[in-house]
Amino acid sequence: MSTKRSTVDFIIDQLSSLRGARARAMFGEYALYFDGKVVGLICDDQLFIKKTAAGEELIAERFEEAPAYPGAKPSMLVSEDVLDNRELLSELVRLTAGSLLPPKPGKIKPAVPAGSKAVKLTKRQK
Repeated sequence: MSTKRSTVDFIIDQLSSLRGARARAMFGEYALYFDGKVVGLICDDQLFIKKTAAGEELIAERFEEAPAYPGAKPSMLVSEDVLDNRELLSELVRLTAGSLLPPKPGKIKPAVPAGSKAVKLTKRQK
């Protein structure tokens, strides 16, 4: 079962006080980003936030520990009462992002001049 776009729109609307909170489609589900970091996943119309000490303390007994998909690390499955509370949900996402390490910079591929044919070298040719 995949997530409905209306669920994603609702969660992003709930996070409207956080400038830059966004969701991106990934493998039929969605990743939730804030401050340049993946803070959670939206899978099967449910919000899973990465576990952090600050997040767990904030919503204490208002979450269930569960993986977002089979084989995933356990996350905090956010309860409906937290989802319905804009301020609490926004604070949870803000605290989670603040507790996570910055994303690793991506590798920069060298530019290929226009008109030239790019040739992929094998290990033997390098």
